[in-house]
Formats: sequence, C-alpha cells, structure tokens
Amino acid sequence: MKRGSGKTKTEAKNELKEVLRDHEDGLAIAPTGYTVADAVNDWLAYGLAGRDEGTVEACTILSRNHVIPALGARKLRDLSAEDVDRWLATKAKTLNRRTLQGVHSCQNRSVKRAMARDKVKRNVVELCSVPQGQPGRPSKALTFAQAEAVLKAAEGTSMHASIVVALLTGARTEELRALTWDHVFLKGRAGRRSAAAPAYRCVALGPARRGHQDPEVPANARSAGALRRGPVAAVRGPGLGAARCW
Repeated sequence: MKRGSGKTKTEAKNELKEVLRDHEDGLAIAPTGYTVADAVNDWLAYGLAGRDEGTVEACTILSRNHVIPALGARKLRDLSAEDVDRWLATKAKTLNRRTLQGVHSCQNRSVKRAMARDKVKRNVVELCSVPQGQPGRPSKALTFAQAEAVLKAAEGTSMHASIVVALLTGARTEELRALTWDHVFLKGRAGRRSAAAPAYRCVALGPARRGHQDPEVPANARSAGALRRGPVAAVRGPGLGAARCW
C-alpha cells in the first residue's frame, strides 16, 4: 500500500502522486531524511576505492571544508539546481577556478552515486556550470624574454651548460647535480628513437626502475651544443654535477 502525508489534503495528494510516480518508474522510495551530507559521506567511504591516498585526502578536504558545511543539512531529494548555483556563486568569491572545479566534482560524483542507488531521481549538480572564481596564484615561471636574458647572461661562464640544459629540458636541479657523463648521449643512443627528436640526443635522469627503461629527456641541438663546448667538455670527471666547472 502506497501512502502520502501532508499538512493539508492537497499536500497529501501531491505527496501520494510523487510516491506513485516513483513506483511506476521502478524506483525504490528513498528515506525522506537522506541528506546531502549522507550522500557525500557515503561516496567518501565507498566511492573512492582503489584511488591513491593523495586523491582520497584531497576529496575529503574539499568535501569536509566546502560541500558539507554549506549543503550537508539539506535533504538530497529537495536539493535544486538553484541551490547549487547559489552555493557555487558564493564559493566563487573566495576560491579559484581549479578549487571550484574540485568541489563541484566532489558534489557531482556523490549525488551521481546516490542516484545510482535510488536515493534521488536526478542529479541537479550536473546541470550547473562552474563559475570563473578568483585568479589563481601568479605564475613563477620565467617568460620567454626572461629565459633568453638568463641564457645570454650565462654565456661564457662555467654554469652556462647547466643553465641551458635546465631551461631547455625542464630537468630539476637535483637531477642535474647527479647527472653523469655515461647518462649523456649527444650523438644518439643505439636502438632508441623518439618522434619528438629523431636524432635522439638525450640525457637519462636517474636510474631505471625495475621493468622500465631509463627515464630520459630529449636534448635539443642547443643543449647538446652547450654540453659539447667550453670547460664542461674538457672536464669529464666522475659526473657533471661533481665536475669543478659546474
């Protein structure tokens, strides 16, 4: 027997119609007290199985700090697209776009999981777009002009080759310090080809992991030329990082 209740006869009839519609659609009747917080906590507990610890921690922080405090008490079946739009608009005043995308994703995935388990009929979060948000942290990367100025200023110094290789390959300082000559292939490496660098001049940064090839970075003509010229080419000590010219 299907029942509907309300403060008035009209409300009770509307509630009964809703119950009958769910029944005809083949949906289980979700508990009326099931909240957004319940859906989010269920997703955090069971929907992230197999994900790495960093992903689980990031989703948990975003959900606990931004989703649950704002929307957690609301009944999931009563959540509307307007509620989500207002929530995102409020968050856009303090969060950048990447963080907004993260909190929207957490909410969207939790409601999608709840919908798959017949806790709600549709996912209104998926209907809402993510606002622009606040500008992110200014980039600390060098501009093209700045990089060229650094390369020009380093010409003729003992650090020139190190700076050229670092800027043009993206290698980190600790990787360059540990780089040895037997990991530098300026004339190509036998049996290894790359679509990005047909001649395949390269440097191998660090030892190979078990079952993997050496982690390699293609070195363009400018990097290879810097390594061939000057004091670095003359001083072939135990390693580039240990050579006195670096």
